Amino acid sequence: MPSVVHVNSSICGFIHIIKGKLDGKNIIIDIETPCSKVKQMSSMEIPMMQTLDIKDNYVMDRAQEARCCPGCILPTGVLHVCRLESGMISKTLAKQVETMTIEFKEAD
Repeated sequence: MPSVVHVNSSICGFIHIIKGKLDGKNIIIDIETPCSKVKQMSSMEIPMMQTLDIKDNYVMDRAQEARCCPGCILPTGVLHVCRLESGMISKTLAKQVETMTIEFKEAD
């Protein structure tokens, strides 16, 4: 069963649907998105070992090539799907938690 994650990029108004499936040592990613930048990275075959480091990272390199905005949360969503598919994050735990958020607050 593939992992499916919805990423709500509220600031730019886009909702992306990321689907990932482990295939040997690679994770096959498909992204449904209305964003023209993200569409450039909508089909990827990601080497699992190239998702472990944040600096030298296949997904972040593709996001940079697509010229995603520096604050785009889509690459993080893709990395979470990769971790789900590789077993680094428990699918059961992820389903229990269900959401992750970034909240913008006023400073005290």
